[in-house]
Amino acid sequence: MPDAPAAAIPVTRVVSGIQPTGNLHLGNLLGAILRWVKMQDEAPCLFFLADLHSLSDHIPAETRLAQVRSMAAALVASGIDPQKAILFAQSDVPAHAELCWLLNGTARMGWLHRMTQWKDKSGKNKEGASVALFDYPVLQAADILLYQASHVPVGEDQKQHIELTRDIAIKFNQDTGTDLFTVPQPFIGGGTAARVMSLRDGSAKMSKSDPSDMSRINLVDSDEEIAAKIRKARTDPEPLPGDPELLKERPEARNLVGIMAAVTNESEAAVLARFEGQGFGAFKPALADALVAMIAPIRARFNELERDVAALDRILDDGAARANALGQPTLLAAKRALGLSRH
Repeated sequence: MPDAPAAAIPVTRVVSGIQPTGNLHLGNLLGAILRWVKMQDEAPCLFFLADLHSLSDHIPAETRLAQVRSMAAALVASGIDPQKAILFAQSDVPAHAELCWLLNGTARMGWLHRMTQWKDKSGKNKEGASVALFDYPVLQAADILLYQASHVPVGEDQKQHIELTRDIAIKFNQDTGTDLFTVPQPFIGGGTAARVMSLRDGSAKMSKSDPSDMSRINLVDSDEEIAAKIRKARTDPEPLPGDPELLKERPEARNLVGIMAAVTNESEAAVLARFEGQGFGAFKPALADALVAMIAPIRARFNELERDVAALDRILDDGAARANALGQPTLLAAKRALGLSRH
């Protein structure tokens, strides 16, 4: 169905989730996590570990549990403050799954068939893909609508999901004659998320699925490993220009300059002003030093937190209790609107 025109509304609550996969890397940090850190000072935020979404693929139980704790440790080590933001595991709030089932009556097969994530991940094996993968966008809508989120931070690859969430909210409200669900909008706070590319291929995103560990900077890499990976990162023989526009046809060079800009909180133009005319022999050591300065304290805090399972569980339990309290009124109202509650 056509989307309703988006009018500017006040930011009252921001919701975002991240799948608890292992091996966090620089792309995760600069592309999402540090943006979340800024958001928690700009608006009330809920950040969740999307372990229910991870059910679209089979993962051994002990692996999934360890990854949830590891991701929680990484988020806190990176600057997420559980006293400012609500941090929790999705599966600890049963209302996510229950509201997803209620919204399955509103969502339409045609809408889900058009989702690019479904097309990309199922590929030619749609018959063998899990129902959870197909229904992933409806659960994502439930994640957002459960908390009456006014805004959701999204990247380019997630815009279709927020549009589907808006469609579901509008149709549910129309079908039930209510204004139950807040129709969310994209959140542009938290600064600009950096798009970090592979160190081996400037045209591909940095990814944990890349078979080459040299393609990414992991948050658990030692200072020496970080320096070695930057030293061996693919570049070209040309010196750095003074104008960012001149990097458009140089993807590897543009990637490294973009990483430096994100790490030092500068513009690409400011970075190039410092290194104009110089080659990567001068630039790479400076980039490695900047990355080590950023990642070393995160790595140390992460290692400390990961060893304290009881502390991590306390953070997640407290976050789940707060999220449950926020979500229950919406779930009950949705059940009443559908004739599923006698109270």
